[in-house]
Amino acid sequence: MSKPQVLILGQVLWARKELDEIIGPLAEILWCESKTKDEFKADCKTKYSKIVGVYEHEGMFATVGKPNAELINALPSTVQFWAHNGAGYDKLDVDACLARGISASHTPGAVDNATATTAVFLILASIRQFYKAEKSVRAGNWKNDLPLARDPENKTLGIVGMGGIGALVAKRMHLGWGMKILYHNRSPVKAGGAGAEYEYCASLEEMLGRCDVVSLNLPLNANTEKSFGAKQFGWMKKGSVLVNTARGGVVDEPALFEALKSGHLYSAGIDVFPNEPDVNPEYLKYDNISILPHMGTETSDSRWVMEMTVIKNMESYLKEGKMINLVAEHKGHLQ
Repeated sequence: MSKPQVLILGQVLWARKELDEIIGPLAEILWCESKTKDEFKADCKTKYSKIVGVYEHEGMFATVGKPNAELINALPSTVQFWAHNGAGYDKLDVDACLARGISASHTPGAVDNATATTAVFLILASIRQFYKAEKSVRAGNWKNDLPLARDPENKTLGIVGMGGIGALVAKRMHLGWGMKILYHNRSPVKAGGAGAEYEYCASLEEMLGRCDVVSLNLPLNANTEKSFGAKQFGWMKKGSVLVNTARGGVVDEPALFEALKSGHLYSAGIDVFPNEPDVNPEYLKYDNISILPHMGTETSDSRWVMEMTVIKNMESYLKEGKMINLVAEHKGHLQ
């Protein structure tokens, strides 16, 4: 009896050996050779017509396009699972997958350490305003005319979204710099987790008014898009700091710029943008902001863990008919 077929969309760079060793005995591995969306749609009726699952990495976007409803609906009827490489999956149309009965997974946990490290860096850089210092010394000005910054010790940090990343940011800033931790979530974290040590705030308004630094660690979806806007910035303390390592789309950019321009925000640290890789040139006008080009998971270690998580999801489905890390929207509906 022939093995089922799985299709690799994009690249597997760090766990290629493991892909062959773990998935190879369970399925025939096909590598996508389609060069355009139309070619991919045509190939789904011919050489990919028997695939049961898909491994997807964003490297596919440049060729066959993003996994929207059009692409999902072009898949052959044999497809049962879609394994996404990434914790955030806002570019994957999970509703289209659900309508087709295709179980979708992602990689929560795999990106937690690397993204939390990025958030910690931005918190420290924004409070100490190290980017001004680096700019000055690169210009040959040493530290002439640099204003005094602030210390992170004993400040209050508010976490919006106390998932795996948020919990690590909280732990590191609390243990390393003695910051008091508040957090706002849909519900308190289970006993024994972050909720056992940190203060849960059911009211976002109340939490923001008490924080010196606010870290955004929530997913991007229909409910959170532009959810942090003028009202939320108004709730923040004057002279506080915003750090965003979540998704650019959760912040209303014009409201952020106004908060920076008015001086209501002391500083900001931004790693993510709504239309990546395009960055709104307005960011470059402010000298009280630290920006990075979405460096959250730009380490070989985290990339290996991410790829291994995808591989383990594929293995689980091929062996047991279920994904380990099913996306939230599919829970209770599939498997």
